[in-house]
Amino acid sequence: MKNTALSSDRKEAREYQTASSGLFFKARKVLYEKKSAFQKIEIIENDFYGRVLFLDGLVQTTEKDEFFYHEMLVHPALACLPHPEKVLVIGGGDGGALREVLKHPVKKAWLVEIDQEVIRACERFFPWLEAALSDPRAELAIADGFDFIQRTSERFEAIIVDSSDPVGPSAILHARDFYLKLKKVLKPGGVIVAQAGSQLLHLKEHGQKARFLKKMFRYSSFYSAPVPTYPVGTWCYTFLSDRVDPLKVKKLRIPADLKYFNEEIFRASFAQPAFFQKALRSAR
Repeated sequence: MKNTALSSDRKEAREYQTASSGLFFKARKVLYEKKSAFQKIEIIENDFYGRVLFLDGLVQTTEKDEFFYHEMLVHPALACLPHPEKVLVIGGGDGGALREVLKHPVKKAWLVEIDQEVIRACERFFPWLEAALSDPRAELAIADGFDFIQRTSERFEAIIVDSSDPVGPSAILHARDFYLKLKKVLKPGGVIVAQAGSQLLHLKEHGQKARFLKKMFRYSSFYSAPVPTYPVGTWCYTFLSDRVDPLKVKKLRIPADLKYFNEEIFRASFAQPAFFQKALRSAR
């Protein structure tokens, strides 16, 4: 896989989702290109998807379809909690998850992002990040997510993990030790939600994760949603809690004017295809 999206003539950006397939975007304009200490950052303008952010050649967000991903990452957790006051977002330097958290009446929300250059680029080209960070309830920490949760003395009603995919350098944020650390900073009755990758491409990783999460949390569920520009078009998330069973929550607290998330979507998102159910069962 390449770690850059732009073609040599800079007229296209491509994501190779497997060795033999992927997506391409015509680049009406290259808006930003920089190699940070951690990754290659590229932002292009596309006629249909608008601004598109790539990190190491992989699509992270687009103006056109980001709401699918961010709404389904954040609202399933917060809609289940009666009074979430402190929320932690790990990763998510594009700011979409933080923006969605701040639609709830929380008292404070932390955004922990390892790469300062991602923050700078997204503040410039994705205005929702600058708006979210200017909210007095928001606090930005430039730090490694694993290190942050080991050092913090705070405890959170909700933790949102907006990491990269469960392969390569980000695999540590999908491992058992990381979730043990998360659980220690989660308040009793709290919820952890994490993006988990593609049902199809990361099937083995889902099985491995399901095995240890079932032992760690009383309620451990996978749910899914469409994200058009993510690999295979359907994305998976984990919902974890010792007290909150998402399928038995009677009253959801849903902010007004969302584009995708609603109660019907929430209930339906926990239904999984047969091949995925089989993989999870065989992993136990």
